[in-house]
Amino acid sequence: MNTQFKKGVLELVVLLAISKKDKYGYQLVSEVGCTMAVNEGTIYPLLKRLVNDGYCQTYLTQSAEGPARKYYHITATGITYVSMLKKQWLDFAYRVNKYIEESDDNDQV
Repeated sequence: MNTQFKKGVLELVVLLAISKKDKYGYQLVSEVGCTMAVNEGTIYPLLKRLVNDGYCQTYLTQSAEGPARKYYHITATGITYVSMLKKQWLDFAYRVNKYIEESDDNDQV
């Protein structure tokens, strides 16, 4: 996948994942990785920024498998923000897809 495409949509995908259910970092890397190739070095700085911007919060939960895990929880501000991003993305994707389809139609003439 084109790196610039990924950068443009990664924030939305991460926030959508957190909005479904609180998750810890590795869970997010795994879940987002099913949609696009990402690594921890990409996700963790984004999560830090999302926390700093007030779109999500963190809390620690003890784990039976080792040290406590830091979970990410979307805030009310984050819910509003992800709703706006989702609308923007859907509009953007619609316009790009329409342009591509029209371009394909013109190529066939």
